[in-house]
Amino acid sequence: MNPLCSRCNRVVYPTEKVNCLDKYWHKGCFSCEVCKMTLNMKNYKGFEKRPYCNAHYPKTSFTSVADTPENLRLKQQSKMQSQVLYKEEFEKNKGKGFSVVADTPELQRIKKTQDQISNIKYHEDFEKSRSGGDTPLPQTPQLNTPPAYPSSAASQNYHYEPEPVRPAAAAPPPSSGKRYRAVYDYTAADEDEVSFLDGDMIVDVQQIDEGWMYGRVERTGQQGMLPANYVEAM
Repeated sequence: MNPLCSRCNRVVYPTEKVNCLDKYWHKGCFSCEVCKMTLNMKNYKGFEKRPYCNAHYPKTSFTSVADTPENLRLKQQSKMQSQVLYKEEFEKNKGKGFSVVADTPELQRIKKTQDQISNIKYHEDFEKSRSGGDTPLPQTPQLNTPPAYPSSAASQNYHYEPEPVRPAAAAPPPSSGKRYRAVYDYTAADEDEVSFLDGDMIVDVQQIDEGWMYGRVERTGQQGMLPANYVEAM
């Protein structure tokens, strides 16, 4: 028995039968659903078992998905996997680049130490280029623990109030105590230290411990702690 045409519901004979999209059509009935243009097996496009031409083929589009408990669970799982991958990438790239770091007191201390080491290295290279010698510049002693200051009563002997800046024409005050001469430049790395240049006279010097002294720079009038291996006794 001959089948019926899917378009006109009439009998389709073998000489005019088109078998496509799981249906039978007359050759003339096999046309676009929109513009009725006659199609063939080479130029048709099927959508939901209906023929369309290329111009009127329905465009597929995304649909919104409801936030069901299962979809929310999958969303949370994907987010956790993304965080795990981010942490893995962070661990792999650790040390390969720079990142923003909080400016804590400990990091400030480390930064000052690095600046001080860089300053020493600069002067070491400068001395080598000037004299041609290989004599290393003495390293500034590192204070892992606070310096052993004398008792509170004795500490008052060397705790001076800052002196006012004197006019350039004024004569420096008479110095007392031991006198030392700076043999290297030094830049203060903390508030309680004092900076000086090579050749400066350090007066009123008091020994704090094996590596540090307390004194006043005669040229600037500033006073504070200084490394003992940066000066020599007069």
